[in-house]
Amino acid sequence: MVLVLFETAVGFCLFSLSDEGKLNSPDLYKHFESETEANRLLQLSAIHRFQSTVEAVEGATAVNEGKLSKGLKRFLTEEILEKGGSKGVKGAAETLVVSEPKLASAITKKLGIQVTSESSLMDLYRGIRENLASLLSSGSPEAGALDPRDLNTMSLGLSHSLSRYKLKFSPDKVDTMVVQAIALLDDLDKELNIYAMRVKEWYGWHFPEMGKIITDNIAYAKVIRAVGFRTNASSCDLSEILPEELEETLKAAAEISMGTEISETDMEHIWRLCDQVISISEYRAQLYSYLCNRMSAIAPNLTALVGELVGARLISHAGSLMNLAKQPASTIQILGAEKALFRALKTKHDTPKYGLLYHSSLVGMAPPKMKGKMARMVATKAALSIRLDALADADSKSDLSAPTIGAESRARLEARARGLEQRTTISQIRAGKGGDAGYQQKSFSMQAQGRSYQTGADAPPPVTVAEDEADEDEDENLQEAKKEKKAKKEKKEKKEKKDKDEKKKAKRSASDLDDGAESKKKKKKSSE
Repeated sequence: MVLVLFETAVGFCLFSLSDEGKLNSPDLYKHFESETEANRLLQLSAIHRFQSTVEAVEGATAVNEGKLSKGLKRFLTEEILEKGGSKGVKGAAETLVVSEPKLASAITKKLGIQVTSESSLMDLYRGIRENLASLLSSGSPEAGALDPRDLNTMSLGLSHSLSRYKLKFSPDKVDTMVVQAIALLDDLDKELNIYAMRVKEWYGWHFPEMGKIITDNIAYAKVIRAVGFRTNASSCDLSEILPEELEETLKAAAEISMGTEISETDMEHIWRLCDQVISISEYRAQLYSYLCNRMSAIAPNLTALVGELVGARLISHAGSLMNLAKQPASTIQILGAEKALFRALKTKHDTPKYGLLYHSSLVGMAPPKMKGKMARMVATKAALSIRLDALADADSKSDLSAPTIGAESRARLEARARGLEQRTTISQIRAGKGGDAGYQQKSFSMQAQGRSYQTGADAPPPVTVAEDEADEDEDENLQEAKKEKKAKKEKKEKKEKKDKDEKKKAKRSASDLDDGAESKKKKKKSSE
């Protein structure tokens, strides 16, 4: 008897093959062209239902990896070995067809069942997959017939669970949302500043004193929306927008304002621009709250260490949380200062000590001379926190929602920052630059009564004015004597050079006369 093992979303199914000779037939696929022929060839013998989605994922994963799971081992033992008799007899009498060769070898090794797994049997499994609903519904009640609608529902649930298991996917871990949110937050800040500046410049023609009284851009726009023309300021209630002191100052300034008059049309456009400023500010607050919640879910340890905005900017600059986790602490320290780094390397100057981490509260609370050291320590702890946030999974013992490493690292760095601040204060006091600037350590002096060394003997003897003038005269005389001596020497050298030149000329003239006399004698001899 031949049994076919087939894994489904419902569980493991055993089909009995009615005709063993058709198993090796090249026209096997023709028997699955209709549901009737498929039900005639295969019958559902037994089914092992999965009790939960977790068990279904474990079973499907084990089959794909070629491993024998506990549920499948128990199912094959009960249906093949125990129902048919002893292990040796039943294992030799029946043949089990399996799609995975690795799984076939594992079943043979552990259970001793005769298993076959060949590439020619793919048509059989393809036909079972096409007519699975009909084969499962036509089974006997004892075998466990199944409704096709339940099969579709379970298949959909198992596919989602299996995909999530394979990809290790969690909707809360999507760092793309953080990258887009921090980019939009920066754009909103720029746009809000531009609109607020335009409102102040526009309304400043009508009420210029208001810009000096109200410095907050959002409050400025809300006051314009509530007051309108400055003449209405005295009758408006601004207690919900401004403190009592500012409200009184604003109303007093509105009565003596030097601004020009504007029309109703101008005020309508100013109101619309104020509405834009107010709506953008409200949406920015919502976006910031969303970013904080998302950062707490994606990178809780990094958020606890450096804050939501700095952590989000680090992730955005790296591209993703995983890319940031691959960076060393030295790179995280100067992340965001690449231009300054390359400029320093090009000009051979000192490299920057911090980048985006400069905006962290831990670096900000450090003394000016210790900011570089604090940035290095924050980068080291941030690298550990980022790797824990990026690489920790649900199977780890640590609670992912609790920022344990980040909170502990922040507490240690805060204590270290206080220690550095105290050390800096003590060094300033010792150098006379701190709060007690008058304190200086006294020099050591001997208190014994005895002869001491006269330090005055080391000083040069005092020099009077007359002696000083005499020394200057002597220096001048020496310089004049040197100049005269040098001039005489130059005259002597010139005279000697002149005499040498005259002697050379005399010798040349004498040699010329001798040459002339010899030539005359030669001519006379030749004529004779």
